Amino acid sequence: MLVVLSQFLKSTLFKNLSAAVVILVIGVLMIRVLMRLIEASLNKSRLEKAAHSLILSLSKAAMYILLFLIAASTLGIDVSSIVALASVLTLALSLSLQNMVSNIIGGFTILYTHPFHSGDYVEIAGQAGTVREINMTYTVLATFDNRVVSIPNSAVVAAQIVNYTSADSRRVEIDVSASYNAPTQKVLDALVQAGTVDNVLLEPAPAAVITGYGDSAISYNLRIWVKPADYWDVYFLVMQRIKDIFDQQGIEMTYPHLNVHLDK
Repeated sequence: MLVVLSQFLKSTLFKNLSAAVVILVIGVLMIRVLMRLIEASLNKSRLEKAAHSLILSLSKAAMYILLFLIAASTLGIDVSSIVALASVLTLALSLSLQNMVSNIIGGFTILYTHPFHSGDYVEIAGQAGTVREINMTYTVLATFDNRVVSIPNSAVVAAQIVNYTSADSRRVEIDVSASYNAPTQKVLDALVQAGTVDNVLLEPAPAAVITGYGDSAISYNLRIWVKPADYWDVYFLVMQRIKDIFDQQGIEMTYPHLNVHLDK
């Protein structure tokens, strides 16, 4: 038994196996160090943070595949045959996992075209929220009420994307109606007064217009400009102020009604 063990320890197989184990251990340690360096470089770069996870995942996968091939070559395994087999398996998997492949390609398309950036408030495929992350297969949004929505990257690329924060300002529009008995200029002035609050941009200045004449009321539209981050705070504040100011000035906010006249 000792003789057999001694011969095995002196054999080429043992030496190759030992070398492969050493390569794997050193390789794993090097990959960890390289991943930390890549992550640090990404944090210092101007690349979107939403793309960091995608790049890190692909880099890690590529390095582990390379490490496996090096270790296999050390054991005397024909790496070219492994690569050929891997190519066949990759083709078979790509056919069976078309959706995943299209999502990965969609992720690269998003990173290349930059339709939005990390932290932008966007609307994609009927879902609105702040861009939290772009991973290998999904774009992750955090909605206004703190729900996390994951949209496949292929759907993101195919959908209409509305980016509400790409510009420096955003317009708040509020539609209201008022009685025909209220002078139009009085209503317009009251709306502008309601829209003149903190965080509202003075250029363009708040403005109100008449948008239509209904059966029982006149329709008005208030337009104010704000920075994207202030949109909802200003919207809710102005909505409250409109009713308060209308009440103070005796302006009636009407609702659909029908006047019935009876002949004597």
